[in-house]
Amino acid sequence: MVEFEEVTPDGTGEIVAHTVIEGAAPPEFATFEKQHGPIGVVVVELDEGVRVPAMLADCNPRDCGRGDRVQKVVRRIYEQEGVIRYGFKFTPTDD
Repeated sequence: MVEFEEVTPDGTGEIVAHTVIEGAAPPEFATFEKQHGPIGVVVVELDEGVRVPAMLADCNPRDCGRGDRVQKVVRRIYEQEGVIRYGFKFTPTDD
């Protein structure tokens, strides 16, 4: 039997992969892209060691890159079939 230790991450970490989606967003993100511009997509290695994919928020996605420190924030992800989806995004820290 495998046992796991439950961990609640602090939500801070470092960008280990980064790209910007512009003009070819999936359909559920098309309206968001039209309203807010290019979408920054990152893989963040949390301080606890887990890597998670996420979108960037509250920044120009071209101003972020590998090695930058980020923290999680709750933001609107997209709207689909009249339902607004919220979740975690990451925003740059002052570190």
